[in-house]
Amino acid sequence: MALNGFLDFFQKGKVCTFRPKKGFTAGTIRYSLHKQAQASLQSGINLRLAVRLPEGENMNDWLAVHVVDFFNRINLIYGTVSEYCNETTCPTMSGGSRYEYLWADGDLYKKPTALPAQKYIELLMDWIETQINNESVFPVSTDVPFPKTFLSLSRKILTRLFRVFVHVYIHHFDRIVTIGAEAHVNACYKHFYYFVQEFELISGKELEPLHEMTSRICKD
Repeated sequence: MALNGFLDFFQKGKVCTFRPKKGFTAGTIRYSLHKQAQASLQSGINLRLAVRLPEGENMNDWLAVHVVDFFNRINLIYGTVSEYCNETTCPTMSGGSRYEYLWADGDLYKKPTALPAQKYIELLMDWIETQINNESVFPVSTDVPFPKTFLSLSRKILTRLFRVFVHVYIHHFDRIVTIGAEAHVNACYKHFYYFVQEFELISGKELEPLHEMTSRICKD
């Protein structure tokens, strides 16, 4: 399924948005790349081809566009299950019995700490939003260079966003099916998976929790 129906579905009032959507300033290179990426998705192009770096474009710009886009989309997806994800139903940020994720941010949580899934995801989205809004990290102007740490930070962001997919698929997929969002979520996951695979942004070990499902739905 193409991704052109994803935002339409999630913005028709069927689900609650977890937090405000982040956008791109019109007239910037990143805005143009975002529009180019969206046009490719809406045309129904093979997702493996859609994620490739366009000829002549800067990799950091392409990466920044996708980090923000995935942040927005995964926020929407989590918004569909957030009311069912609480300290009682999800006392840990886990993906089944084999995988548990601990939170650390070097600030309030200096050591890896076990938290309820809802709290973990709330802190994660706040942390990502802070990075995206920091113009020294995600520069708005082409006159400002990306920091040398941009790739490693983007890997960290995407790895942590993947954990939200893990939690939603393993613990809340019944809710996704109930509201008829399964095809939309699967399409978003495939887009995310092909992107991180294309540029080797997430380790194989981190991808293991959804390996079996990925092998079924990512056959393009």
